Amino acid sequence: MRLYHFFFEPDSERVRLALGLMSLPYELKVVDPDDDETFFDLGVARTAPVLQWDDGQLALESLAILAELDRRYPERALFGPLNAEQWQALTAWRARGSVLWDRLYAPIRPAYRGIGDSEGHLAAYKASVQARFHTSLEDLANDRYAVYQQLDALTGLKALGAFLAKHRFYAGTPSAADALLAADLFPLQLLDGVTLPIDLMYYCERVQESCGVDLRQGFLSDA
Repeated sequence: MRLYHFFFEPDSERVRLALGLMSLPYELKVVDPDDDETFFDLGVARTAPVLQWDDGQLALESLAILAELDRRYPERALFGPLNAEQWQALTAWRARGSVLWDRLYAPIRPAYRGIGDSEGHLAAYKASVQARFHTSLEDLANDRYAVYQQLDALTGLKALGAFLAKHRFYAGTPSAADALLAADLFPLQLLDGVTLPIDLMYYCERVQESCGVDLRQGFLSDA
């Protein structure tokens, strides 16, 4: 398998965590956000993640990829510990704050390879942020603390941290739920002036260890 990947996208990191958790061999292809040639050859829009199966077929969108991984490799039990109600509750919880998550991720992305290491990519990214949010990247960065407080109030991050500290993983043992949660939560640690509950920080470390994946990979500070 081959995973076409952006380090700066939590959706991509979800799939990388899931593949690690399932101990599936794959080739990681880190692509530039303006790499039209690669995506043209694949026959898809410029997006990531894209998972190319060993038979050449493609899968898009992280949650659909997780479901297909579980279907193709049932013995690996990516969703095994989860019941349908738990997964639906988790995805609904994530969707409630989707606008806030997106606003928080915007000022984080320049800290990653693929955006912050190129003046051209960074300029294009700033323009895309302005078009999408109708405000500048700098204004979103300045608003980060207020937005994080809104997200905390809406999603109960402290209560989630306490739950995960007690159970260690969302369903008691590592699963697709942890790939989703850790990929979402981990980047928030890059926001200046924002401190995740310590239980969530420890949780992200546990998930990385269980998956054999380092979510710091791709940070410009670690390049």
